[in-house]
This record gives sequence, C-alpha cells and structure tokens, in this order.
Amino acid sequence: MDYLDYVQMTKGQRFIYKLKSFFTGIPRAIVNFFKAIGYFFKKFFLGIGRFFKNYGSRFAKGDVGTKLSYIIMGSGNILHGQIVKGLIFLATEVGYIMFMIFFGSHYISRIYTSKLVLLDSKPDPFTGWYKYGTGAVGKEVSVIQRTLHGESVVNAATADDSSQIILFFIFTIIVTIAFLAIYIANTKSAYATQLLREQDKKPIGFIDEMKTFLDDRFHITLLTLPVILLTIFTILPIIFTVFIAFTNYDENHQSPLKLYQWVGLKNFADVFYSDAKKSATFGRILLWTLIWAFFATFTNYILGIIVALMINKKGIKFKGFWRTMFVLTAAIPQFVTLLVMRLLLDTNGAINSAMGTNFPFLTEWANVTVIVVNMWVGIPFTMLITSGLLMNIPEDLYESARIDGANAVQQFTKITFPYIFFVTTPYLITTFVGNINNFNVIYFLTGGGPEDPTKYSNGAGKTDLLVTWLYKLTAERSDFKLAAVIGILVFIVCAVGSLITFNMSKASKNEEEFS
Repeated sequence: MDYLDYVQMTKGQRFIYKLKSFFTGIPRAIVNFFKAIGYFFKKFFLGIGRFFKNYGSRFAKGDVGTKLSYIIMGSGNILHGQIVKGLIFLATEVGYIMFMIFFGSHYISRIYTSKLVLLDSKPDPFTGWYKYGTGAVGKEVSVIQRTLHGESVVNAATADDSSQIILFFIFTIIVTIAFLAIYIANTKSAYATQLLREQDKKPIGFIDEMKTFLDDRFHITLLTLPVILLTIFTILPIIFTVFIAFTNYDENHQSPLKLYQWVGLKNFADVFYSDAKKSATFGRILLWTLIWAFFATFTNYILGIIVALMINKKGIKFKGFWRTMFVLTAAIPQFVTLLVMRLLLDTNGAINSAMGTNFPFLTEWANVTVIVVNMWVGIPFTMLITSGLLMNIPEDLYESARIDGANAVQQFTKITFPYIFFVTTPYLITTFVGNINNFNVIYFLTGGGPEDPTKYSNGAGKTDLLVTWLYKLTAERSDFKLAAVIGILVFIVCAVGSLITFNMSKASKNEEEFS
C-alpha cells in the first residue's frame, strides 16, 4: 500500500490497518530475531576458527622464545627483553597452578557429587566426630552419626554444601577463562616482541607500557573494575542459577547428609507438563503476571500523559505547585507508601472504618486493588518525563496545525502523542519489563495473597507474580531448583519480548525522524 492510498482511508480503516500491520509484523520480527541469533553464532564460530588459525600460525612462525612461552608463560618476553612483563606472566601461571591445586580441583572433582560419604571409620578421639566428605571413596552415610556424648550431630565443617560446590566450581571456571585470556595475551606479546627484534627495534619498556593505560588504553583502565564487579555480582549468580535449574537442589538435598543430584531437564518438564500442579500454578501465575504488567504499565503511561497535558495546558495556574506535589509523591519511598496503603485498605483499616463497611480490598478485590494503588505510585514518574517532552515539542507544529484547521484532538493524535510515544518507547518497554518483576507493589501490599490452596505447595497466592513466587520458593520453601527454572523463564520472556518489541518500534527503525 502506498502513501496516497493510506491518506484516503477513514480513521477506522487506518486503525484496522495499523492493528493488522502490528500483528502481521510479529512473525517477521520473531524470524528476524532468530536470524540475528543465527548470525551471532555464525560470527562466533568463525571467530573461534580464526583464533585457532592465528594461534597455530604464531607457534609455527615463532622462535624459541615464542614457542617456549606456549608452555612457560613469559618466556618469550623475558628472552626478547621485556623482563618485568615476562615475570608477571610467569607469576600468573604459577598462581593459577597453585589455585587449581589447593582450591579449584577440589570443586571440579566434586561437581557430580550427590552423596556425603564417611571417609574414616574411626571417630576423632577428642570430639567423637566422624570425618565426612564427598566423592566415591568410603561408605555412604545413611544415618546421623552419634558423638561420644550421645548427641545426634554431624561435623558439618568437614562437609561441602551443595551450593558451595556449584558456586566455587563456576568461580573456578571463570578464573580459568580469565587465565586462558592472559595466556593468549602472553603468546601474542611474545610473538609481537619477536617481530620487533627481527626488525632491530627495541620492545617498549614496562614503565612506558604502563603509561599507555593512562593514554591510548585508558578505556581498559576505566572498564577493568566494572567488568570484575559485573562478573562477580551479575554473571556469576546468573550462571549459578542456570546450574541449579538442572539439579534437584532443595530442602531435601542439602548438607550434611545428602547433596544435590543432576536431573537434566526434569525441572523444566515439571513446570510445563510433567507435574500437573506445578504446571497449572505456573500457567496461572504467568497469565496474571502478564495481565498485571499490561495494566500496570499502560494505566500509568496513559494517565501520566493526561496529567502532564493538564498541568502544561495554557491558562492553568500554579503549574509549579502541581508539579511539586507530584514530585513529593514520587519522592516518598515506595515501600513506605505501600505499607501505609496496606494499613488503610485492610479489612479493619481506616478506610473501611470511615465508611462503616467491610469491603475486601485485599482479598476478593486484591487483583484490582494492586493495579489501582500502583497508579498512585507510578503516575508521577510518567508525568515528570512527559512534562519535559511536552516543553520540547516545537510550537510551530501546533501553529501550522491550527492554520490547517486541526482541532485539539487532532493535534494530540497527530503531533503530541506520536512524538511522546517515539521518544518514550524504550522507557515503555523497560517499564513493562520492570512491572513483570515488580516485587515491591505486590509483596508490600498483599504479600502475594490471598492464599490459593489449589496452587503448588500452598505457597503461591492469587496476586503473586512470578518474581514474588520465586522469592517464596527460595526464602520460605527452600525449593531452589524450581525457583531457578522460574528465574530462567522470566529472563527469557523479558529479554525476547523486549528485543522483538523494540526492533518493531519506530524508535529503532527511524532514529532520526524527530531529531
């Protein structure tokens, strides 16, 4: 359809056309998404191929020092004149070997461990404790061993916790990856200094090279600490969660007597179809999570725009006062507002007492209540963002529209809203994803309740989102395996949905449209 046919349509026809284009564009967006994934893996494997090609080429063309650096790190640099740098590479290799001997190998060897074993048939003569550990050696422990004093305890200090085994195994793998990166840098550096020597050039000194980290390579200096912190506090927990999802790690599979077992895709199968109660609970909570995220996002978004338009309308007095009132509403900590609202809306709270009623705000009407209360805490943020955007729309556009005979509604639909929507599309997507994971509003207002005894483990309530259910599974039920699966599925839904939606929006396709 060309532009001339489009402008000749009625408003109803345009709406239907846009709606049809949106839904027909979803399959194309999904296909493009998976094409992008395929392109990524293609580049990834081609990169691996180039890596091994260059790795072998450096060894084949290298001199004795370069070849020796493939076994003893830093050898090439030392022989080529970069003694300090070579010693740092050598110290790194020695440190990694010591790390693996005294720490890493212990957890790598026990990653498949599922039971605690008795390592010594004789108890300690002083404490009466038996020595426990993990592995294939020894007799499996089936009962709690009694001490000389007759107390039913186990020397847990000698046993590895399931979570520690997995966590430190992942940590060891990350350290190994970092070491391999330094090892490759060592071979590249050895070969580079070799080429400089062959050209009768002197390799850069250690002090001069360190100075480059404040000049040409200053970006490395700035990003090193954030990358380390990101790895420790973000990447490591994510990988840990993925590992837990493939085990039976729960309250029945923890130290000291029984550790985890690998169960493959069983936990995912339970969530989707194998376990009827789990799958039904997951389906209902997922549906409510999406319903909540939709209404919580678009009610705040639309009403926030309306409030901003009302405040910024010409002729409105005390605009600064109204904006200040909404800023104060947003400035109060959200959890404080929610706890106060919970007290006010309780069956015996102030609102019911004032009205002389017993209205079930937080029971039968809990789903509606959380959406309405969320408007109170969410509209001010949208209003503040939209107010700034409204001030930046050129007044010439409105003047031209008025000259052409456009009324207030047409000005809003043709100028104001398209501009706001274009600029705030990323904000809208992040808000939707944030509402999927909106722990505060649900937990502090209803605690996920009221309880629904038909759901799995009686832990999930009628207003629970996936994220609050995940919290209950870990903090209250110790069902870490199911919580890990839920966490992975939430991440997939949010990531895929966000990428597809953003790539379909004008903010992604026409970045310069409103510039």
